[in-house]
Amino acid sequence: MTLPDRARLAVAFDPARLQADLAAVEATTWTDHFVRQNYEGRWDVLPLRHQAGATHPIMQAYTPPDATDFVDAAILDATPYFRSVLAAIPCSLKAVRLMRLTPGSRIKEHEDHDLAADWGQARLHVPITTNPGVTFLLNRVPVAMAPGEAWYLRLSDPHAVTNDGHTDRVHLVIDCAANDWLIEQIAA
Repeated sequence: MTLPDRARLAVAFDPARLQADLAAVEATTWTDHFVRQNYEGRWDVLPLRHQAGATHPIMQAYTPPDATDFVDAAILDATPYFRSVLAAIPCSLKAVRLMRLTPGSRIKEHEDHDLAADWGQARLHVPITTNPGVTFLLNRVPVAMAPGEAWYLRLSDPHAVTNDGHTDRVHLVIDCAANDWLIEQIAA
């Protein structure tokens, strides 16, 4: 079966509670995204869950292909609603982070070769803050995502993001193993 390149999942979260948890950690030190050639401006990351034993923020910000053991970061203690969001995703969770794209910044078109539910690895996006100037393109077709929605995006396909607005765009980004529940959500 070939799955669609995007799907809004049948779960949703309270935007105000997401934004309250974001406010609780927003002043924490974020790390610039480590693939500098993929963006212009400011795109940074705050790890919430990472590979066990990872101590450097860059190593905490992504899911190594061979990693099997993941742990919650201490910062999750300050974000109880983020914890409940993660608990509502009945998949084996891998790396989880907040990803922020500031006004005037853009993520250049690229592909994340291992991120397709068809191949067992998925990335979910839960928008926390956005604005009308944000454009997320997947296969050069816009994906309009509102705060609180949960989306699967097949990021092994070409994708790009621009923030031409006046406020930050912040997503809760969840890497997970694609299981029967997620496949059913995507195929629905």
